[in-house]
Amino acid sequence: MDSNPPHLKTNFADNDRLQMLKNAFEKKYGKSPKFYAHAPGRVNLIGEHVDYCGYSVLPMAIEQSILAAVSVNDSETIELANTNPQYKDFRVSGTEEIDIGKDNPQWHNYFLCGVKGIQENFSLPSLVGMQCVVDGTIPASSGLSSSSALVCCAGLVTMEANEKSLSKVALAEICAKCERYIGTEGGGMDQSISFLAEKGTAKLIEFNPLRATDVQLPGGAVFVISNCCVEMNKAASSHFNIRVVECRIATKMLAKVKGLEWKRLVKLAQVQTELGASLEEMLSLVEEVLHPDAYSRAEICQALGITPEQFSTDLLSSNTQHVTHFKLYQRARHVYGEASRVLCFKSVCDSQPADSIPLLGALMKESHASCRDLYECSCPELDQLVDICLKAGAVGSRLTGAGWGGCAVSMVPSGKVQSFIRTVRETFYAPEPRRAAMEKQSLFVSKPGGGATIFIEE
Repeated sequence: MDSNPPHLKTNFADNDRLQMLKNAFEKKYGKSPKFYAHAPGRVNLIGEHVDYCGYSVLPMAIEQSILAAVSVNDSETIELANTNPQYKDFRVSGTEEIDIGKDNPQWHNYFLCGVKGIQENFSLPSLVGMQCVVDGTIPASSGLSSSSALVCCAGLVTMEANEKSLSKVALAEICAKCERYIGTEGGGMDQSISFLAEKGTAKLIEFNPLRATDVQLPGGAVFVISNCCVEMNKAASSHFNIRVVECRIATKMLAKVKGLEWKRLVKLAQVQTELGASLEEMLSLVEEVLHPDAYSRAEICQALGITPEQFSTDLLSSNTQHVTHFKLYQRARHVYGEASRVLCFKSVCDSQPADSIPLLGALMKESHASCRDLYECSCPELDQLVDICLKAGAVGSRLTGAGWGGCAVSMVPSGKVQSFIRTVRETFYAPEPRRAAMEKQSLFVSKPGGGATIFIEE
C-alpha cells in the first residue's frame, strides 16, 4: 500500500479527456505539458463526521476527478488556469511565502494549499516555475470531495515538478494537514482515499497510523450517487468547524468526569482508548454524563474549571468564536454510533451473508437518520432526495460528505438500476428547471475507482 503514486505512460488516442486538456494547455501556453496529475473524488459509503474524531471511515474513489496538465520552467512563478471559465487565472511567486486567504476562498486557494504543503515538508526556499491547466469533473460543493481532490492534485503536481518523492501515505498526511491552511479542520478521509484508492474495491481507512484495508462490496447491488443541487462550501461556512469544536468539547467533558488527563485529549476516540471501553459502553457514558439540552459557554467553563478567555483560545477555532451554545450529547452520540456502524458495515462485507445487501442498506438508513437528527448536517432537499431514493427501490440511502447540501449515495439492487434512475429523475430532477439542467452530472452509477496518478504521454 505504501508505495509511491504510479507513473503511467498513456496513449492519448485512447483518452479523450487527456487529449482535450493537452489541447487546452497548448492553446493557453503555446507548448506541450511535461506531465499530467490526476486525483479522484470520493463517495463515503458510511462513517460521516467521524474521521476528525479519530474513527475509521469506509469510502471509495469515484471516476470523477481533478486532472492537471503541467509544464516546468525556471521562472520561479506558478501560473494556474482552469478549463472552466468561471474559475479565473492566477499567478504567484514561488520565491515568496504563499499566503492563502481563508475569507471567501477561491479555487486557486485550494491548489495553493497543496503547493505550500509540499514546500514546507521539504523546506524548499523556492519552488520551480510551473504552468498548470486544471480540469475538474467532480461537481463543486457536492460532498464528493472536489476541494480535497484539488489539494491532493496540487500536492502531487508540486512534488513531481520539483523532482521530489513521497509515498502515497506521506502525501495523504501532508495534504490532509495543509488543507487546514484554508480553515477546514477535516480528519483526513478525503485525502487518504484520493491517494490510497484501488480500482474495484472500497477501503476501510484507519488513522494513527494511517492505513487502508480493502473492503469487497457484495455483488448484486451498485451504488448510485445523486446530487440534491444545494451547494455547501466547507471552508466558506462555519457549520463544519462548529461540529469539530462540539466534538472537541464533548471529549473534554467526558474525559474530565472519568478522571482522565482531559486537557491533552482532543478526539472522542481517545477517550474510548484511554478507558479501554467498547463503543456500546461509550454510548452509555454519553447518556450518563451529557444532557440533551444545549450547553452554554458558562456551563462548559464551570464544568471544566476554565475561564471564558481560555474557552475561546483553547477550544474554539477562528470561525467559531461567535457560537454561544453547543449540542454535546447529540454530537457524541452520533460519533460513537456511526463508528460502530462502520465496523458493522465492514463485518458484513467481509462475511458476505445471504442477506448482506439488506443488512448494509439498514446501516445506511440508520446513518442518515443519525446525521439528520443528531448531527444536524442534512438539509430539507437532501432528506427529500433520500426519501425519493428509498421509494424508488434503494435498499439504503444516506447523505455523503460533509452534508448541509451535496449528494446522497444509494445502494440499489443491480436489476433495479434503470427503473431507479428513471424514477429519481422524474420525481426529483424533472419538476424543477435548475435541477433538470444539472441532472446529467448529478445522477450516476459509481464503481470503485483508482487513486492519484501521474500520466506521461507515450
